[in-house]
Amino acid sequence: MEPIPAPDDGRRKVLVITNDSSVFLKNGAASAFEMFGGRLTEVKNLVARLDDVCDVSFGIITGRFGFVPANYVILPYKDVPDSRDDYRRVQDQKDYAGRIEYVSRGFDRIVVCVPKDMLDVLIEECALPMYRVIAVAAPEHERTCRDMGWEYLPRVGARVGRENADAIIRMISDS
Repeated sequence: MEPIPAPDDGRRKVLVITNDSSVFLKNGAASAFEMFGGRLTEVKNLVARLDDVCDVSFGIITGRFGFVPANYVILPYKDVPDSRDDYRRVQDQKDYAGRIEYVSRGFDRIVVCVPKDMLDVLIEECALPMYRVIAVAAPEHERTCRDMGWEYLPRVGARVGRENADAIIRMISDS
């Protein structure tokens, strides 16, 4: 069974994926987009810019709920994952990679801005498609990204960096 894509309006469909932050902006229920601040802010700004050039969707890998759309209502939680063991534990419990693999089928491009150990989990689980990914990743992932036919951008700053954000906008606009 394939996901049902949105009606074709001629705009490129782009999925942006990142992970949660330890900076919670809300004390109660809120959308995942509103819940997180800190290092997630750069990615939220990128999503806002992409909205002008494509049909953009935003998903967040959370420590408690797994992979959720940014408009999904969640509650604050303790223990934000921050290590390979944590990312693997959340994967084993919530199968965020499986959800990403399924959901990403309906998108033309997927922009991934996650820590290197989380990207390792996504690669090990074959969660991301060949050729359609723009990965903002650590230098040690450059070869793997290129081998997968992905666009590679070196991670600069908290998540994306201004130059990478500009490059992503150009890649999406030009394709």
